Amino acid sequence: MEIRSKPVADVTVVELAGELTAQTAGPTQDAVLKLAEQLPQPGAKMILDMSKVPFMSSAGLRLLLVVYRTISGRGGKILLVGLSEDLRSTMALTGFLDLFRHQPTLEAGVAELGA
Repeated sequence: MEIRSKPVADVTVVELAGELTAQTAGPTQDAVLKLAEQLPQPGAKMILDMSKVPFMSSAGLRLLLVVYRTISGRGGKILLVGLSEDLRSTMALTGFLDLFRHQPTLEAGVAELGA
């Protein structure tokens, strides 16, 4: 799993690349939470760019839930972009799609959080 972060306006964009499985979810969660801790509180804004994540297991869903609770619990906002049809379907079936704000593109996500 590759993890890159970059600032876009006042939003921290975290790009994930690779499969989110039981083997990769733990280290990925640690890295994303470390980035979240560095964000200004309250009012932190984070986008998880999932456009390069072809597969996500239940461990990946748990990672998303932990990151969501951490950021929103500190008064921040998190948004997902670039969900493939498979990821959208999995998240819809499990109710996660109702929990997360999401946009199809990074540009749309930055526009929503930047507003």
